[in-house]
Amino acid sequence: MSRELFAALPKSDLHLHLDGSLRLGTLLELAREHKVKLPSSTESGLLENVFKRSYRSLSEYLKGFELTVACLQDAESLERVAYELCMDCRKENVFYIEIRFAPQLHARGGFTVREVLKAVSRGIELAKKEINGAPEVLSGRIPEFAAGIIVCALRFFLPVFSEHYRAYFEALSSAPPASIYGLASLELARAAVRAVEEDGLPVVGFDLAGQERGFPAKDHQAAYQLAHVHFLGKTVHAGEDYGPESIFQAITDCHADRIGHGTWLFSSSHIHDPSIKDKKAYVDKLVQYVADRRITLEVCLTSNQQTLPELRDDLSKHPFKKMRAARCSVTLCTDNRLVSRTTMTDEIDKATSTFKLDPRELKDVLIYGFKRSFYPGPYAQKRNYVRSVLNHMEDVFAAHGIDVCNRR
Repeated sequence: MSRELFAALPKSDLHLHLDGSLRLGTLLELAREHKVKLPSSTESGLLENVFKRSYRSLSEYLKGFELTVACLQDAESLERVAYELCMDCRKENVFYIEIRFAPQLHARGGFTVREVLKAVSRGIELAKKEINGAPEVLSGRIPEFAAGIIVCALRFFLPVFSEHYRAYFEALSSAPPASIYGLASLELARAAVRAVEEDGLPVVGFDLAGQERGFPAKDHQAAYQLAHVHFLGKTVHAGEDYGPESIFQAITDCHADRIGHGTWLFSSSHIHDPSIKDKKAYVDKLVQYVADRRITLEVCLTSNQQTLPELRDDLSKHPFKKMRAARCSVTLCTDNRLVSRTTMTDEIDKATSTFKLDPRELKDVLIYGFKRSFYPGPYAQKRNYVRSVLNHMEDVFAAHGIDVCNRR
């Protein structure tokens, strides 16, 4: 299989952070417009000093987000980057994306979370109108482009993170921090529900991001329960910098349909709960549960290699192969196109070369992304959409001389 094939295949990206996926040129323009000081005034300088191929630590990796978020504090900027992200994805035949971000980091003054979500939605709709108006889409020769929004709550935050968060600490000055984190997430869940039910926005899911160690998902249980009863999709960053019990907590306390990363799913050495005596048995049962319930793992190979020292020198140590062997539902994602300097084509290239995927295995991984998406439409419509993608995928394979239709 060639890189040309990987670029041509229809792809999805379910774990895609808006503030980590800007165009460099756009970041420079917005920084000048909003008077945000950057470490460099050139694209090459930013690639050398901020958005690197490799990072020394997670804190270095996250440094770039301070710059991008600072440039995304108004409706026009958010609409623009959402539009551009959709267009960039479609250029490499990514037909479906779920853009996730923390709208509370962009709310200030009269620019509310609700207005933030509306701005990003406008950018998505503008891109969809342009993409889906093309003759090849209208004729049915290729699938339509579709996108949804996932709102991200944060496990931990400080008053300096945004005006929105500072207001919580000022209003709840005597409350313990864990309570403030949970209340902020609950209010975000309410905003997400209103965005769907009152404004008709394509908000399809709820997420929890940030440092796992010391900031348990259980603190955000009320927010996830609200999202659950209003039928939003649920995903949780878990098993990225903490152990299997973090994944279990995401599933049991937050009704997670999908897990962001899940890198340490198989690692008994990353279990920290002293009440778990038989760590191997715990891991075995958890893996079986995840596989049996089709709780999809959103795997981001490049960003994991950049942020986890254990993988830095050898990507083959990533548990992606174990996930596949355990028959888990796994899909490949970019995480952050700019910060990780990657694309979906890159992620597929890495997965196939490192883990020796054959064409049918690759087809399975790619189609999981569409099947396990939080598609913003009725289930019957989603089924038809997935079928159109599958037909196109098989046609692309066939055009490259590969038959993936006949099962072994």
